[in-house]
Amino acid sequence: MLTALTVAAAVYAVVANFPRGLILAALLIGAALAAWYGLLRRGISRVAGLGSAAALVLAAVVIVVLDSGVPELVLVGTGAFAAIAATKAAFAVGVPLPGAPDPERPVLFFNPRSGGGKAEKFKLADEARARGIRPIELTPGSDLEQLVRDALADGADAVAMAGGDGSQAIVAAIAAEHDLPYACVPAGTRNHFALDLGVDRDNVVGALDAFRRGGEKRVDLAEVNGRVFVNNVSLGLYAEAVQREGYREAKLRTIIDTMPDALGPDGAGLDLRWTGPGGSEHSSGAAILVSNNRYRLGRAAGSGTRPRIDNGLLGITVVGEPTGRGERGRLSQRPWREWSAPEFEVRADRPIPAGVDGEALVLQAPLRFAIRPSVLRVRVARAHPGASPSTAMPESMLDTPSAVLAIAAGRKTA
Repeated sequence: MLTALTVAAAVYAVVANFPRGLILAALLIGAALAAWYGLLRRGISRVAGLGSAAALVLAAVVIVVLDSGVPELVLVGTGAFAAIAATKAAFAVGVPLPGAPDPERPVLFFNPRSGGGKAEKFKLADEARARGIRPIELTPGSDLEQLVRDALADGADAVAMAGGDGSQAIVAAIAAEHDLPYACVPAGTRNHFALDLGVDRDNVVGALDAFRRGGEKRVDLAEVNGRVFVNNVSLGLYAEAVQREGYREAKLRTIIDTMPDALGPDGAGLDLRWTGPGGSEHSSGAAILVSNNRYRLGRAAGSGTRPRIDNGLLGITVVGEPTGRGERGRLSQRPWREWSAPEFEVRADRPIPAGVDGEALVLQAPLRFAIRPSVLRVRVARAHPGASPSTAMPESMLDTPSAVLAIAAGRKTA
């Protein structure tokens, strides 16, 4: 109902302020095009493009300020934010997971520096001991993989990791190798894997209860050239930027400075080649994202999360202006392509910079991606959701009304 009222208010605002609404839209589109032109160039061309974009945005602001329709615009904006929040709340789910025997000798590995020192803040080592979990701290120079293998050799029968997603991938890969229970403790910075597993990122200590009467489910892992990742591998613009000196200190500035070299008219390009779902050969324009299951992208609610991590397929997204060579010659493709597949390969004539679960690496071409279906036994605490926030969300706005009615009737939507 809130969404319908917001749409109605938006339509009214456009009609009541005609033709100012069209002029405003044209100014914003022009600003976006001018900004893109400037970002892909250097020197006076960049100044001209970004300056033009700023001038167009300023003109749009002047129209909004002088326009008597400001209250309507405020109403529409407020309604849109409220509708998104209501959608998230309506489709939030808690999934009861099957029970499993508690491990007898679980081990927690924790990085005291991760997430700005969350392990120390929440006293994870003490909380782990109180639950019968042996804590092992990562110190500077520690080899996490060797620590995990040593713990297993010493009799550990379950492992948990409190740290970033790169560390989660190392521990999860070894747990899957030995078919042991694994728990993700959200003590990193963003904790994307924890979110999609259904772990409450605001309840760091509570995640330890996964080994005490917690539920269990099996999820997929993915790999690139044999290296396991839990979230995604990014190639292209972002991956090129993170390789540059000074990226950690000035991320946005470094990405902007990389754009002319990677995507500009005088740039060297990214030299990434791949085969599309139809069998045609392509070259990428800006970026390729390969993920452990498909991400929900381009949606107002739940965007950037994965509805499932047990679908047995990679998520593949190509951003840019790819071209393909099919039986009838070169064919233009749409700038954004998204599909799923169990395997994927990216080819190049040189080593390929990559962001693997946020870690900057350079990998030898070709990159061979594959999914490992249902290899990881994940434990989740009973007090946590047990499912991604987008698990029950409908794929399109057209499906939303029926999904809301199903919730109101007490039926499952996932």
